[in-house]
Amino acid sequence: MEGDNPSTCEGKIYGIDFGLKHFAVVTDGEKVSKYDNPRNLAKHEKNLKRKQQKLARKQKGSSSRFKYKKVVAKVYERVSNSRQDFLHKLSYKLVSDSQAVIVENLHLLGMVRNHKLAKAISDLGWGTFTNFLAYKLERKGAKLVEIDRWFPSSKLCSNCFYQIGEMPLDVRDWTCPHCGTHHDRDGNAAINIRAEGIRMLKAEGSAVSAVGGEVRPKLGRKSNLRHSPTSTEAPSAYAAG
Repeated sequence: MEGDNPSTCEGKIYGIDFGLKHFAVVTDGEKVSKYDNPRNLAKHEKNLKRKQQKLARKQKGSSSRFKYKKVVAKVYERVSNSRQDFLHKLSYKLVSDSQAVIVENLHLLGMVRNHKLAKAISDLGWGTFTNFLAYKLERKGAKLVEIDRWFPSSKLCSNCFYQIGEMPLDVRDWTCPHCGTHHDRDGNAAINIRAEGIRMLKAEGSAVSAVGGEVRPKLGRKSNLRHSPTSTEAPSAYAAG
């Protein structure tokens, strides 16, 4: 009967590592691309602060204060629109030629508890971006794969799979003590995320081609495949990997 067998979606398999300096570091198995943090809030911060200060000087309950609240709200709306535009364009770019996109399942609510980073993490919109990917991929019959947040993507050598013990967040590149391969931290993490996602897809029996990447034994904890958007928008936890 027609429709009994799922159709195979052709295209690239992308692995994505989220970060603060770079919004996302993406690999398709052949090259690594870095997409800068658009810093939407930072671009409007001076203007927003100035308008908030003016608002604070308005008399409470006055019509002037009410009108100025709308002025401040418009600045926030511009920030939101800029963020949405960036997230839509990047998600469309990745989905348009992919059969699967692989990301980390980030614990955003936990991450924003870090007060030093909360504003920056919230401004990035990783949770919204993941949801955009999910529904756009579902619409074309492709898949979003979320690997476990504890998978050691940054600490694992993508060449020989040697895993180092600790890696502080300020270490941006490192050399594997086992095989001598020099790694860019985020690029290496994206490669490992992609490889783990391909392993999951193969274990599930999905008809995908692991173009440009070796499939290794599982090294993380439980992971899942997503075929539809989530209901929550929350941001995730650090992209420390």
